[in-house]
This record gives sequence, C-alpha cells and structure tokens, in this order.
Amino acid sequence: MWLQVSVAVYLSCLVLASYGQEAEWASLRRSSDPRRDGRCQYTFTVAAPADSAGCPRDEMDSVLSRLVLLEDLVSRLVGGQRGGSAGGTQGPKGDGSDHVYSQQVTSEKNQLQKDKERLSGQVQELLRRVDQLGAEAETLRQKPCQPDRAHADHRPSGNPAIKVPNNTYQEMKAEVTEVPASSLLPEGGHNMTGCGELVSVGEPVVHRKADSIMGKYGVWFQDPEPPQGPLYTNRTVWRIDTVGKDVRQLFAYEDAEQFSKGFPTKVLLLPEPVESTGATLFRGSLYYQRRRSRTLIRYDLASETLAARRDLPHAGFHGQHPYSWGGYTDIDLAADEQGLWAIYSTSKAKGAIVISQLDPESLAVRRSWETKVRKNTVANAFMACGRLYTVASYTVSDTTVNHVYNTATGVGHAIAVPFKNRYRYNSMVDYNHAQRKLFAWDNHHMITYDVKLGRTGRGSS
Repeated sequence: MWLQVSVAVYLSCLVLASYGQEAEWASLRRSSDPRRDGRCQYTFTVAAPADSAGCPRDEMDSVLSRLVLLEDLVSRLVGGQRGGSAGGTQGPKGDGSDHVYSQQVTSEKNQLQKDKERLSGQVQELLRRVDQLGAEAETLRQKPCQPDRAHADHRPSGNPAIKVPNNTYQEMKAEVTEVPASSLLPEGGHNMTGCGELVSVGEPVVHRKADSIMGKYGVWFQDPEPPQGPLYTNRTVWRIDTVGKDVRQLFAYEDAEQFSKGFPTKVLLLPEPVESTGATLFRGSLYYQRRRSRTLIRYDLASETLAARRDLPHAGFHGQHPYSWGGYTDIDLAADEQGLWAIYSTSKAKGAIVISQLDPESLAVRRSWETKVRKNTVANAFMACGRLYTVASYTVSDTTVNHVYNTATGVGHAIAVPFKNRYRYNSMVDYNHAQRKLFAWDNHHMITYDVKLGRTGRGSS
C-alpha cells in the first residue's frame, strides 16, 4: 500500500514538472540499500530550470513514454504483491498468456450463456405443453357425455313407446323371474353348490395383522354352519394365538369389521391347552388337539364347556409327524361339506398322511384312508368336498396346491393350482365351505383366498 501511494505522488510530481515551463529534465532512481522493513526507496530528481523557454517537444514525448512504462511497472508490482498475499499466485507474466487466458474465459462464458438460453427454451416449451394438457383436461371435464349412438334409439321390444330423455332420470320397473341357482353359473362351470375338484385359488386378502410376536402364527375362522340362536352367528370371527406353552385364550369378534379393528366382544378360557394350528370350528363347537397328546377336544361355544374328548387312535403327536414347517402340526382338524375330518399320520403309515372322518358329537372315527403323500413333505393341507388338498411350500411366494386325494374313490393324483404365500410363512390353511374361501395365517397376517371348484370332479380322483 505504501509503494502504491508513493508512486502515485511521484507520478503527480513528474507530470507537473514535465508540463511546467521551467522544468528541463526529471529522473526516478531506486536506492540499492533496502530499508529494514523490506520496502524499496525511490528518489525523484528534477533538474534545475535553465532558460525561460519551454521544454522541447521531443523531451516531452520521452517523458510521456517513460510514464507509460512506469505505470505498467507499478501495476505489475502491485499485482505481484496482491497475488503473494492471497496464497502465492503470480501476476500476469507479460508474455501473452494473460491474453490467451482471457480469450478462453470469454469463450467458456459465451458457451455457458448459450447452454443457459437453450435450457431456458426447453423449460418454456415444457411449461407450455403442461398448460396445454391442463386446458384439454378441463375441457373434457366440462364436456357433457354423449349417449351411445348404438343404444340411443333402443326401445324395449315389449313397449316401443317408452322414450328416455338424455338429461333426465326416470324410475324404471322390471318384472323379475325366479331362476334356479344351478342356472346362475359363471363361465367355466364353477358354482357355489357343486363339489368338483379345485380349479383355482384367488389372490390373498389381508383382514388383520397381529401386533406382537405372539401373533406370528395361530388360527382364525368363522363357523360355516352355526347353530340357530342370537349368541354367535356365521358373522362371528374367532381367533387363537398359538405361540406359547399354555395356549387357552379364544377371542370372539362380533364381525369382520370389529375383527379388523382388534375389538373382541369376548375372550373365552379353554379347559385344556391348545396344541399348534390344527383347530377348526364347526356347528357351534371348537375342535382342537390337547397339548402334548393325541387327545381331541370338542368345546361347546354356547355353554362354554368341554363337550367331548377322545384319543385319535395311533396318531403321532408333538413333533412325530408334523407338516414341513414344524410347529407340532401332527394333527390337523378340518371341516367341509361332508363333515369333520382329521389329517394326521401314524407309525404304521410311516409318515404318510392318514385321513379320518370323525363323528362331530363324540369324535369317534367313522372311516379312514391312507394316502401316499408323506406329511412332512408338504406345508399344509385342507379338506374340500371330501377331497384332501396339500400345499407344496409355506415360504415360497409363488407355490402350488400340488396334490389331491378323493376319499370317494380312494385315488389321488398330482395337480398344480397356483397358491401365494405373500408373507412367506404360512402356518395355517383351513377351508370354509359356506363362503368358499380358504382362511390362512401367513406370518402375523390373517388372510383369506377365494376358491373355485369345478362342476364335477375327475373320475379317477
């Protein structure tokens, strides 16, 4: 800063002396002995005036030329000091590189400006298109619907005088003729009353998710044939969380809506602990296996009492012949259009699935069938229309119902009906013949599947 001020003063003096009438010559000299503070000392000398005549013209030009050189020198010195104070950056070299650099910066700036203008144009075009589409959408909303020309002149054949104006509403009446239920079959020949072989299993529908580890697996169901009475109906939902050593709580919900909200109307305490997820509900009674035994229990819901108990002859229990997912699922009880069933295995059957039809009142075995399907190779099973169906996997997302055994013919065969384990841990599958649905418990989720059965079964199944 001191150098810049000093030089400015010297320059002013030099100019005044150069243009004065009595000055003849001026010089600027730098001392060779630098000061202690590191600054340079310059001496400005003006010759004594000679005659009263003015300075010659050539000397004036020389002074001006020296002034230009001195200004350039000062600018270089000042630039070098500033660059050094900013981190050692050197000033212009004076060899033409500053001019090249200036041209490069100017070129890049021009290119960036062009890119900015191009992108601005694209943004404006997109905004214009958005406004145009918005206007078209608003026009479509306000445009009245045109009647279908193919049906505009349609008249009922029995009364050709009836005319329905486009912009008015008219109450219509029609005569309804009763049609037998058997003639209301959808395409494909599937119905709600026939008992053919399984055709398809629908997508899983979630009704509730358990909110604790105790709900990882369990059983839930609705009674397909509830007894008459106001206490419980076919709308009542029942649930048991089967995680734990002493499972006794049976939750009752008024309907599916209250079930989804988690508001039970009553909690029943069962007389014996429940084993695993093989329980079922049928005709006002809960049927389940007593823990660590082959004993079957019938619990009457209306009276809340133990109505019957009986051992299932030779049945394996507590991990001897479970499904592939484990969980002590040795005995699986099921209900369908033909009654109450037990799905299990015995030492004599060597792990193959045995099906027994039970008396719903006494739990006595009426008849049994031995299949060729090993119980620990399938994930789960259910009964529908007197047929046993097995599910291939409890963890694979897209698995299949892979086998069917018909108790009417005593013959089974492989099938491949798609079945989804959406949450990859399906521990319970039970059939409700009144709703034609499968109830399942898949990794904390209580879900249902719609099922379709064929009009007639296969002759060999």
